[in-house]
Amino acid sequence: MDLEREGGRGANQLRPIDCSLRVLNRASGSASCSHGETRVLAAVFGPKAGTRKNENPEKACIEVIWKPKNRQLGKPENEFEMILKRMLQHICRLNVHPNTTTSITVQVVHDDGSLLPCAIHAACAALIDAAIPLKSLAVSISCCLTESGQILLDPSKLEEEKMKAFVCLAFPCSFASVLPDGSTTTGGEPMEDGLITSLTHGVMTVDDYFRCMDQGRAASKALSKILKKKMKPQSSNSSMAG
Repeated sequence: MDLEREGGRGANQLRPIDCSLRVLNRASGSASCSHGETRVLAAVFGPKAGTRKNENPEKACIEVIWKPKNRQLGKPENEFEMILKRMLQHICRLNVHPNTTTSITVQVVHDDGSLLPCAIHAACAALIDAAIPLKSLAVSISCCLTESGQILLDPSKLEEEKMKAFVCLAFPCSFASVLPDGSTTTGGEPMEDGLITSLTHGVMTVDDYFRCMDQGRAASKALSKILKKKMKPQSSNSSMAG
């Protein structure tokens, strides 16, 4: 039996998404992103000279600081911080500013589900605002699996708590304007076939995982168009092409 969602949303229907750049004055770049009632602020500081701890003459260092709304860092927050750092290291052109450190602070304003995708989009938008060279953007989406086997996209917090399992996926952004020379590949493979990040909680079969992949990838194509429109004033910055 299909689960009835709050507000009458369909299983594949996303909540309203918004993204604004240059929301903070003292950061090198900043952005605010919301997925429904979930909202995240991201601020970029740098590139700045690398400290001894982070010195690397061949590439830049990326730091991520995750700040929850009302509590100290716990296991979920540490996991999100680590995943976001690794993902940003993957999409940033680290050889452009060697021996420097770029710090990204992520502030959770409100969590009503799909928090990590919202944070990923906020961080990417803040990097664009800071003119940090990128290989591509990341488009992220959460998929939940109900006890009956139904897949729900962009779950709310209440839906996440009731689900059998859920997975957060991040795909390379499908629009070519952020890539050098109009390239449509990343890491040697077509962007539409790529996967940057996958985080799974709960138990699901391999078949269910690939069903989530298929539905998440299909939704990411429409989502990338929304994000492109929201970031358009800054996305043409030539520094993004390296």
